[in-house]
Amino acid sequence: MKLNELRDNEGAVKKSKRIGRGPGSGKGKMGGRGIKGQKSRSGVAINGYEGGQMPLYQRLPKRGFNKPNRKKFAVINLGILQKFIEAGKLDVANPVDEDALVASGLVRRKLDGVRVLAKGEITSAINLTVTGASQAAVDAVAAAGGSLTVAAPAAAE
Repeated sequence: MKLNELRDNEGAVKKSKRIGRGPGSGKGKMGGRGIKGQKSRSGVAINGYEGGQMPLYQRLPKRGFNKPNRKKFAVINLGILQKFIEAGKLDVANPVDEDALVASGLVRRKLDGVRVLAKGEITSAINLTVTGASQAAVDAVAAAGGSLTVAAPAAAE
């Protein structure tokens, strides 16, 4: 293969439609914008404008509330936890806490704590200490012969 033989994949590059380049192009003269009017001119943005009538998005009532001090947890599932144990990234001989989970790469960062959910299977007996866990996850770890302790989150400094 030579430099002059390099070519993009078929269909990877689409030619742009040349507008306003004569009647033979099919988009000549007015360029598909119709005759006169605000929308035929450049620099027009009238999304949501209803001709002076109160727009729909303003007529409808506001709903909901976003709690400003809500907690954001890093979530892990039991199935992924088991995969990391089998891959040798987590040592079940020692108790596993949130710092060990971050060090293994299972969670990127702790955020306000780590929460364990019961999706997937766990077969290893693991002693786990985290900020939060679902009741099903606690039961599943106990059934596998391990223990899952829910500790209070560390105070923010």
